Amino acid sequence: MSSAETAGSAFTTGVPGTSGNTYPPAGTGDVPYPRIDAPEDDQSSLGELIGELTQDLSKLMRQELELAKAEIREEASKAGKAAGMLSAAGFAGYMTVVLLSLALVFALGAIMPLGWAALIVAALWGIAGFALFSTGRARLKHVSPKPERTIETLKEDAEWARHPTK
Repeated sequence: MSSAETAGSAFTTGVPGTSGNTYPPAGTGDVPYPRIDAPEDDQSSLGELIGELTQDLSKLMRQELELAKAEIREEASKAGKAAGMLSAAGFAGYMTVVLLSLALVFALGAIMPLGWAALIVAALWGIAGFALFSTGRARLKHVSPKPERTIETLKEDAEWARHPTK
């Protein structure tokens, strides 16, 4: 008889399926096993397993959705800051053009009256604006508001759904 069996009523060595203390008394030389509390009925019904799976998938989807929302918020914040910087750069560019235009007016003013110099600079800006407007308008005529490739693939998908064996 082993020392664990002789002291059987005083302690349990922690063998799965036994109950009681998980540590033997000092000096017995037995190595303790971790206690495992398994439910008596390990057999779950298929319905219970599917229910648990559904709950787990639902929880996972909610967590993934929350993660996606957090990532989108973070990226939107970054995009907002970048857009603010681009707006500030655009304003700085605008101010540069205005001040360079004034400098050109004053440079031409050294040769001619300031009124004529300002008129020349305004005419130059008018020509540049007209050229940009004409080019933009011509390019806009070539833009199609319909997503042609998407419409074509949707038609193909609908045709396949009607006749999947083709």
